[in-house]
Amino acid sequence: MASHGLTYEGCNFLRQRLVLSTLSGKRVKIKNIRSKDDEPGLRDFEASFIRLLDKVTNGSTIEINQTGTVLVYQPGLLYGGTVEHDCNPQRSVGYYLEALLMLGPFMKSPLKATLRGVTNDLTDPTVDLLKSTALPVMKKFGIDGEGFDIKVAKRGMAPGGGGEVVFTCPVRKTVRPVQLTDPGKIKRIRGVAYSVRVSPQMGNRIVESARGILNQFLPDIYIYTDHMKGANSGKSPGFGLTLVAETLNGCFLSAEMSSTPQGQGDPILPEDLGRNCAKLLLEEIYRGGCVDSSNQSLALLLMTLGQQDVSKVLLGPLSPYTPLLADDNIPKFTSSASNAKIRS
Repeated sequence: MASHGLTYEGCNFLRQRLVLSTLSGKRVKIKNIRSKDDEPGLRDFEASFIRLLDKVTNGSTIEINQTGTVLVYQPGLLYGGTVEHDCNPQRSVGYYLEALLMLGPFMKSPLKATLRGVTNDLTDPTVDLLKSTALPVMKKFGIDGEGFDIKVAKRGMAPGGGGEVVFTCPVRKTVRPVQLTDPGKIKRIRGVAYSVRVSPQMGNRIVESARGILNQFLPDIYIYTDHMKGANSGKSPGFGLTLVAETLNGCFLSAEMSSTPQGQGDPILPEDLGRNCAKLLLEEIYRGGCVDSSNQSLALLLMTLGQQDVSKVLLGPLSPYTPLLADDNIPKFTSSASNAKIRS
């Protein structure tokens, strides 16, 4: 192995390692990927993610051994342009989109990515959540401009998928340092209750039960219903709710829940889903911080890639995905200094 590369073991943080490798231009070797499992090696959704990275870069070399337990990735130039990708339905589009949000601003040409697959599931951040919380975080770092958007063209619930999302992102040469140390009080709550291939009444039932809890704390609450029909409704029935609380200082804290996928476990009532999601939002507000737990790693990455200036961000308790960016073993970015103030 060449001395300028980094070697890791296991499948943990696979996405983050490949994203950081792509941004820093450093080669990585990941070995012993699930080597002791009954089914060793990369999963289908991870292979699909690697194919997506190959599409947005130019000149990457990817080597995977026969059992899929060793991956060597030498990143090429971040090219961007127009990309179409069919995401593996084992994970939602959010799994792939989170990485593109980190890479998009640093491409050679503006990115227009059309991703197809599951738009809303129980595991990954949904497209609605990333649109309403990740984009505002990036705008604070100066990543903005015409065409910076996530559009949901079709919804697709797990397990069948059939959704379609278009992410467009302009190129940014520099990232602005930020001082986010005071989230401020909550001023309003917005949300979307979505339903596909079920009765449109499901959305109204979710909204009513969520408002029953949230109206005790705040009058300014608006949750709109999004019922997609026909070709735009994907292949599986389902419903869910995404809630976002906005603070006086322009910070966004979010929570979401989706219904149990068809044929997998006990179904959930829309009333229970609405109430539980409202409680999750209250929990997220209680945790505090200027960035919610689903976007902590995105904020820390943008701090690292910023100018030679100190950024400060107040975070609540760290999510399981966040610690990697504080790890000594990641590819180093020499051009910046950052200072994350972390409240536990």
